[in-house]
Amino acid sequence: MIRRCGLLVVFIFFAIAVRAQAPQKLTLAEAQQIAARNHPQLGAARFAAQAASQVVTETQSAYYPFAYGSLTGAGALPNSRIAAGALNNPIIYNRYSDGVAVNQLITDFGRTQNLVQSSRLRSQAVQESVQATREDVLFAVTRAYFGALRAKALLKVAQETVDERQLVVDQVTELAQSKLRSGLDVSFAGVNLAEAKLLLVQAEDDVQGSFATLSEALGDRDQLAFELSEVPLPGPPPPDLPLLIGQALRERPELVRQRFNQQATQKFARAERDLWFPTVSSVGAAGLTPYHQKSLTDRYAAAGVNINIPIFNGRLFSARRAEADFRAQAEDENLRTLEDQVARDVRIAWLNSRTQFERLDLTDQLLKQARLAVELAQSRYKLGLGSIVELSQAQLNQTQAQIEQAAARYDYQISSAALQYQLGALR
Repeated sequence: MIRRCGLLVVFIFFAIAVRAQAPQKLTLAEAQQIAARNHPQLGAARFAAQAASQVVTETQSAYYPFAYGSLTGAGALPNSRIAAGALNNPIIYNRYSDGVAVNQLITDFGRTQNLVQSSRLRSQAVQESVQATREDVLFAVTRAYFGALRAKALLKVAQETVDERQLVVDQVTELAQSKLRSGLDVSFAGVNLAEAKLLLVQAEDDVQGSFATLSEALGDRDQLAFELSEVPLPGPPPPDLPLLIGQALRERPELVRQRFNQQATQKFARAERDLWFPTVSSVGAAGLTPYHQKSLTDRYAAAGVNINIPIFNGRLFSARRAEADFRAQAEDENLRTLEDQVARDVRIAWLNSRTQFERLDLTDQLLKQARLAVELAQSRYKLGLGSIVELSQAQLNQTQAQIEQAAARYDYQISSAALQYQLGALR
């Protein structure tokens, strides 16, 4: 029984180890969902948005009464007065009191309203920052996903190249042993094989690096191995560039956020202008005085209205209004700058996507011609009409064509995702 339990424990640990080393199956949609759920950058943006929403509540609190309770006790020498340092009534009564005071803003002629609207617009701007961060995260994981597929495709090309050149080395070696080829041919074939092995080592390293990049894009600090699913190629890029620029100017979250910031600064500038208006508020207080001198009563209550009218403050309000106006104008210019940048980025992404789409057909043609050249070079070499240099060059051209053809597919998918990102359509 002990032996069986020991074998069971060993089997369980072995199964866990194998499972930990097994590649994780992953589709692009699953990768995007994981990144949107786990990435810390997006989590930080959501917390910042929640914090900004609380600022709206803070600003709106000026509309509501402000109440506080007080417990006050005082003792004084008989017939004592405060003789210096005060302009109010200096009489001090022996007493203990508890009560409540309430302050309520009646009107400040629109200043609080503009402040509330400004804070609400800034909160909406931060909400758009969440969407912008989400698109950044989705684009990063999409690019890393296709980058990993690209690296694996290049690894496959490198492995096939090693196998093909190993076969050539074996054939040339047998011919040299039969005195049909020279040792120079064997050396050339060996050099080509060594170059292919170097390419394979670099491709294996690139695959591991691409997995590390993908893990980071998923919001995971540990490097994982993935079994990635292929994604169908998208269609050609849309032909109407002005229409795409217009879509980006409407939907890019960075532009929507900047427009909210622009409107928020305008509302704040109006609030700073309203500093010169009077502020009307009411105040009330009531309480009990269970211990007091005979000149006081057992309870007290009072209410009043207070009007504050600004007269002179060393040009403070004028400077604050001017500062707010200048900041509003700066936000206008920032919006124009961002619109120009978005239009430029869309144009560049569209041109790149179109170029990568055309590259698909060109790399197919290049690989077809390179394979034909290898077949002809091999035939000439077998017949003794061509040299090993000619065959090596043809093989090198084929390898480069295979690399270009394998990379073109994923480069176009990355460029297509980049175009969607620039349009604000990567959801």
